[in-house]
Amino acid sequence: MSKTATCEALKLDNQLCFALYSTSLLMTKIYKPLLQSVGLTYPQYLAMLVLWEGDGITVGDLSGRLLTDPGSVTPLLKRLEGVGLLTRTRSSSDERVVELHVTEQGWALQKRAEEFPRCIVQASGQSAEALGALKDELLTLRGNFRNAL
Repeated sequence: MSKTATCEALKLDNQLCFALYSTSLLMTKIYKPLLQSVGLTYPQYLAMLVLWEGDGITVGDLSGRLLTDPGSVTPLLKRLEGVGLLTRTRSSSDERVVELHVTEQGWALQKRAEEFPRCIVQASGQSAEALGALKDELLTLRGNFRNAL
């Protein structure tokens, strides 16, 4: 076997991980101008999506939804608070717990972001139904991977 011969299973284009990774990179590039128009980064946008769903959640709840640890979202939350999109307050029942509340400015931003999903569907060249089915498959895959850990 020559040094350039490659097992089919190890070719880059045959890797699910690369298909997911490269698609994620391109999707983030599609989002970039949309998010720049409202002054958010992609991670900040994800945090705001969670907050718009559940105003008043804790930092722990947010990090759980984003599949990350609370310490990694704290700098992001400080930036969002600094630009007036949310407030962070200590819980009255347990001062170790920080609650997050969307400000009026944060709610106004939600209205501006409502067009983003339509833009993503348009850029995909697929129907909203097809993308919904793909998302469902990815959520199943993510759940299976989580169970395997």
